[in-house]
Amino acid sequence: MSLYIGREASKLWKRFCAEITAEIKLLAENWKYLLGGLLCQYIHGLAARGVHYFHRPGPVLQDVGFFLLHELGQDKAYISETVFTFIFLSFFLWTFHPFILKSKKIYTVLIWCRVLAFLVASQFLRIITFYSTQLPGPNYHCREGSKLATLPRPDSILEFLVINFPRGVLYGCGDLIFSSHMIFSLVFVRTYQKYGTRRLIKQFAWLCVVAQSFLIVASRKHYTVDVVVAWYTVNLVIFFVDKKLPELADRSGSATFLLPLTKDNIKTKDENHKLLNGNSRDLVGPEV
Repeated sequence: MSLYIGREASKLWKRFCAEITAEIKLLAENWKYLLGGLLCQYIHGLAARGVHYFHRPGPVLQDVGFFLLHELGQDKAYISETVFTFIFLSFFLWTFHPFILKSKKIYTVLIWCRVLAFLVASQFLRIITFYSTQLPGPNYHCREGSKLATLPRPDSILEFLVINFPRGVLYGCGDLIFSSHMIFSLVFVRTYQKYGTRRLIKQFAWLCVVAQSFLIVASRKHYTVDVVVAWYTVNLVIFFVDKKLPELADRSGSATFLLPLTKDNIKTKDENHKLLNGNSRDLVGPEV
């Protein structure tokens, strides 16, 4: 029994080391894209903080979701955040599964390059929309009478550049159309829909996103329009951006590649498949 466990542990360690080697090579070639994507996340955070300075509390706008959905109340606002955290952490851990699981379809570095591209494009549109028109926030801390509804002018540029986490993220106002939580959730679920392998998990993931949509409105964190616009905008962004990006290498086949496929290496890929499968007459010689 101990011999079997030791043998499996040795295989797992070799698999982990091999994956580290492959990912480091990819990271060396794609670090600029990852760094640029992370920098854009910071810029998006600064933009959301900046619009908070312009936010002015006012009467909550009429909203069909507010009439149809029971208000959860301020003490139950954590429910929607819990669902979002579950979606975020589940996807984050899934992107690192190639390091430990034998069956794998993606490379971690390449999948995050793709995810960040979707996030950046969606967040760029989001920044334009919430700076175009500032709506009175429906969240409890954004309403009239709350001290957090407006931000005092910063004393220095450093105070503006430093994002207070998690307070600055959870208690923002003014960045409404469209929902940032829905951007992340839809990008994650759409990515798993394409590259994931478990059908049941895909169905459960979509169910979680739908539930989160209702919970966001029921918690009065966003208007219904913020969620609706996110649903069609993010899906359209992913559809068009995905067409412009090179397709990821499929690791589930017999021939694997460390880099995304391009027009230059499609022919090489086909030849390798024929060689490995032994179904090319040119490679095995003419029939007698």
